[in-house]
Amino acid sequence: MNLKSSDYTTYIEKYTHYMHIEKNLSMKSIKAYISDLSRFTIWLKQNQYDCITEDIIHLYFTSLIQSNTLKDSTIKRKYITFKSFFAFIAQKNWIAESPLIHLGKRFKTTKRIPKTLPQHEIKRLLTAPEKERLSRTSPFQVRLSIRNDAIIDLLFSTGIRIGELVQIRLKDLDLRNRSIIIFGKGRKERLLYLSSSELIDKIQQWLKIRFEFAPQCDSLFLNKYGQRLSIYGIEDIFSKYKQLAKINTSATPHYLRHSFATQLLENGADLRAVQEILGHSSVSTTEIYTEVSIKRKRTVLNKYNPRNKIETSK
Repeated sequence: MNLKSSDYTTYIEKYTHYMHIEKNLSMKSIKAYISDLSRFTIWLKQNQYDCITEDIIHLYFTSLIQSNTLKDSTIKRKYITFKSFFAFIAQKNWIAESPLIHLGKRFKTTKRIPKTLPQHEIKRLLTAPEKERLSRTSPFQVRLSIRNDAIIDLLFSTGIRIGELVQIRLKDLDLRNRSIIIFGKGRKERLLYLSSSELIDKIQQWLKIRFEFAPQCDSLFLNKYGQRLSIYGIEDIFSKYKQLAKINTSATPHYLRHSFATQLLENGADLRAVQEILGHSSVSTTEIYTEVSIKRKRTVLNKYNPRNKIETSK
């Protein structure tokens, strides 16, 4: 397969359209794909390659590996991007076949244990907004705190991603049946049950004052201008209460998702059920939380199991 570098750029544009219209991916995901593909364009120009061949793609990935500046998981993600892209243009018959069919490159990735928060830190985080309200005198600041309280609790109580939280619309919420519709990656829809009465109360408190933000859209959570709250807004909110609660300074909103999943499994939840709740396409993605759960149980049992302190041998 010989593909001109100039045609490659055109196909990226077509692939972008395909991801947006047909696959309905989020803009964040699309930008990540474009970034990976565009960096290859820069590399081609730097090395003065006019055509793209299997050997040139192999050289590119070899250079990424030998640079020692990228994580193995990052290189694997780039490979998956290329695989998807070339499969797309081959399917459209713009090239005879994907060069990655014969390349067959596989990258070993380090299995990383999800980072979680201990229960006492989660408790401090969940109570931080209410404690903050006690010291607030401005009605506007109190309203923000009520909104933030619902956001923090919803993230932990459901394990949803922040990108999923900002997409929630009023019509996706059914408090009578204590359910909420979540649109995950690729706009895959899943229905979650809101089991926490405290969370229900916090959402109801927010809905009572939501109109005071002069809503400009039907998003559940609004910024101070009445528009949909962004993922960056959620990150700022989390960062604020992370400091107020004095929890792990390295924590991110995704720690709540990891903590939620791990504690579900520790409490005896079925792996397949957790997979559905989290919106994972493969159960193998969910299995990593089992390792965290086992690790915690091992630590607790080694330290506290009374059987370890009873010697029966003579």
